[in-house]
Amino acid sequence: MTDTVLDRVSWTRRRDAHAARVDQLVDGHLERRRRGEAHPVADFLFTYYAYRPAQLRRWHPGAGVLLAGADPASWGRDYRAVPVTGGTAVTVDTAGLLARRGELIARVRDLLVRTAGRPGHFGCFGLHEWAMVYRQPAAEVRHHRWPLRMSPADIAAFVDSQRIRCSHFDAYRFFTPAARPLNLLTPQRSTQADFEQPGCLHANMDLYRYAFQLSPLVDGELVVDCFELARDIRDLDMRASPYDLRELGYPPVRIETAQGRTAYVTAQREFAARAAVLRERLVERIARFAEFATPNQLS
Repeated sequence: MTDTVLDRVSWTRRRDAHAARVDQLVDGHLERRRRGEAHPVADFLFTYYAYRPAQLRRWHPGAGVLLAGADPASWGRDYRAVPVTGGTAVTVDTAGLLARRGELIARVRDLLVRTAGRPGHFGCFGLHEWAMVYRQPAAEVRHHRWPLRMSPADIAAFVDSQRIRCSHFDAYRFFTPAARPLNLLTPQRSTQADFEQPGCLHANMDLYRYAFQLSPLVDGELVVDCFELARDIRDLDMRASPYDLRELGYPPVRIETAQGRTAYVTAQREFAARAAVLRERLVERIARFAEFATPNQLS
């Protein structure tokens, strides 16, 4: 890997632009949190994924980038000081991170590559959200404070009329007990890499998870790019759900109609195209810093 040296003006500009970008993305969530309010759509990325707004806001240059004139003490244990012409610079401690996280990185790389190598499936129509409320008592519905677009009986009848083919374990595991036998697949955590496919909304949303898990080896800009994709996917996910969220500004994508299914697939394909680019960027980043690995670290 050829190191890139950024002078103080350059890296400070990138750091500040990153912080301003994230502030626009997280301010609504933080304000709601201060007021003790919950949002069934916009809060998901902050409650489901174990990455706090403050962590997202912190910029990382990525492996192989040297920050000239930076103070090592302000960057933490994942960074180290190195000599450069005219002084010192700070850079990600790639070797140390690979030693600590080699197994995780290898697993993420395998999952990303295998997912990218499969054809996308675009016939699920977001039925996972319907399966999460299928024949469930009203008090146990996850977003029970918000109305459903159909009666529980009509939801059950619609689900019964469909072929559910959910390939994503973290969606499938939230199916109601009555809905699980209806799924044509039985994804498990241990077989996740055997099931993930690039048309899946949740597999593409999870690129955000893999990006922040690889941080600070990947740059902060890529993490936020993945966050923005996940945010947009979440909007479709809930608009296509059985919840009525028009009061919050989310018109439904009525997958119970032919027109709604067409709209869903169109959006799903657009998200898959965006995700393919980000998945490739993540794999490229891993290949770049993997040059520092010893033979057994990423095996």
